[in-house]
Amino acid sequence: MPDGALKRLETEANQPAARLYGEVNWIGLWTLTRREIMRFMKVPTQTVLAPLVSTILFMLVFLLAMGTQRGGSVPGGNYGAFLAPGLIMMGLLSNAFANSSSSLIGAKMQGNSVDFLMPPLSASELTAAFIGGAAFRGIIVGLASAAIAVPFAHVTVAHWWAIFYFGLCAAVCFGALGLIGGIWAEKFDQLAVITNFIITPLTFLSGTFYSIQRLPAPIAAFSHFNPVFLIIDGFRYGFIGHSDSNLAISTPVIGALTVGMVVLCWLVLRSGWRMKA
Repeated sequence: MPDGALKRLETEANQPAARLYGEVNWIGLWTLTRREIMRFMKVPTQTVLAPLVSTILFMLVFLLAMGTQRGGSVPGGNYGAFLAPGLIMMGLLSNAFANSSSSLIGAKMQGNSVDFLMPPLSASELTAAFIGGAAFRGIIVGLASAAIAVPFAHVTVAHWWAIFYFGLCAAVCFGALGLIGGIWAEKFDQLAVITNFIITPLTFLSGTFYSIQRLPAPIAAFSHFNPVFLIIDGFRYGFIGHSDSNLAISTPVIGALTVGMVVLCWLVLRSGWRMKA
């Protein structure tokens, strides 16, 4: 055998065999998901403790201002039990949004997007990893807030299914919204536009701190089309057993919205919009 052919055979024999991943690259998916989780777990004071402190302060300020008993001003008359689920959900969805959006915008500004664009990860795997990490952070913050707010306000549980369903939908939906925002924005100033002009107004007009029945008719009517209101109202129903919306409508609407946001993220990542030079 010629020396050249023998050397080629030796070279090919020493090369590692190509790794086969099958339909799903489970190793890559788990690695990226773990990276997204460890991003916020490394700074728990900022990502978990700070939202927890905010929840406690909101509870103290509003309960001191409004009192735990407000008669007919809120369903059931117990303002603390009414307020707690809204604050828990507010912390959950805002942190789910923050995790995925900050990950994408940080990667863009630091120029290390290649870390997750070059590995053999499909658009579906990228979508699952980023949204999964964001949802995990939102749920962790929600559980931590509940551990403080629920005993403090003497809240009981009326319907577990509503707590799990609306909590999970909120974490996934706002994790997906954060992913879209992080892909769209080129710097943190642009990302703040979404937070300040979309999320904050929708949150404060969602009945987090009050029953929307107290709002003027035009604003109360608008609130029924506010997805944040539908999420918080459904989540609160799981605790106090009362809702201001029609759950037969809001439950499938929130489910469809969550699925739609995930599909939108997949389409955007598959297209490479604002991700590939």
